[in-house]
Amino acid sequence: MRLWQAAAYFVREAALNMARGWKVTLVAVLTIGVSLFVGGIFLLVSGNLTRAVTAWRQEARLVVYLKPGASAEDRARVRSAVVGAAWVRTVVEVDSAQARERFRALFPSMGDLVEGWSEDPLPPSVEIAYDPTRAVAAPFAAWVAGLRADPSVSTVDDDRDWLRQLETVIAVVRGVGLALGGVLLGAAIFTIASVIRLTAYLYSEEIAILRLVGGTEFFIRGPFYTEGLLEGLAGGGLAALALWAAFAGVRPQAGSSLLAWFFAGSFLPWEQVVGLVLLGAAAGLAGAVVSLRREALGVAPES
Repeated sequence: MRLWQAAAYFVREAALNMARGWKVTLVAVLTIGVSLFVGGIFLLVSGNLTRAVTAWRQEARLVVYLKPGASAEDRARVRSAVVGAAWVRTVVEVDSAQARERFRALFPSMGDLVEGWSEDPLPPSVEIAYDPTRAVAAPFAAWVAGLRADPSVSTVDDDRDWLRQLETVIAVVRGVGLALGGVLLGAAIFTIASVIRLTAYLYSEEIAILRLVGGTEFFIRGPFYTEGLLEGLAGGGLAALALWAAFAGVRPQAGSSLLAWFFAGSFLPWEQVVGLVLLGAAAGLAGAVVSLRREALGVAPES
């Protein structure tokens, strides 16, 4: 029998087996679909967070807050230290009055909080936009440390600090997704293995006849391997469709909600979608291979 004829036979027999046992087949497909859907959610969220961090790094800023009593000489000294750095793009000085106006504009309902003080509640600051590609780690860290050590500086707010924390969160999200997806995928493989083993037992008489007439192991096992492969493909395709449907449903809210944007900022690249479907196929095939021990097909184990 030619290879394409064998493949057609395998697909036909596998489809027939799946149709006859459609209930257990549905359970296997849904199990692998849910496992890949959960893994896809974590993959989608971590991908959007990674892209966001990359974009935010390009717009990273450093804000130097001066002490309320800083003199003009102090501000000039800080500005000189800032402007002299090779990685600095722009420098904007914000005095206390401008800081109050910004606060009122950003938080109009809390504007009264900055009124009635004997001294300015918001300190003057120097906002620095810098080029992260030119900020060599050691010199940049030494420069920031020098600014923090200045006696007229109260604190230095470096965007890289919270970006590093966000990168840690991304790593945790990705790790949790991989662990949870792996556990669920293992359960899916076990489910498919059970379904294939049950089908093999149901066809034990036909398998015995095929052996009597000289059927090869490849010819006998092929339909069961194909069944697992098709169930895995179906589960992977179902997971990809469900992930796209969830993305499309949340997408309209991405502009108004940061949490929605983390999920629906951008969809998975097509390579990852294809990889998700192929992972389902591989899991289904693995389940079939695991299930078809020699005992399961009516062959005594080798001594």
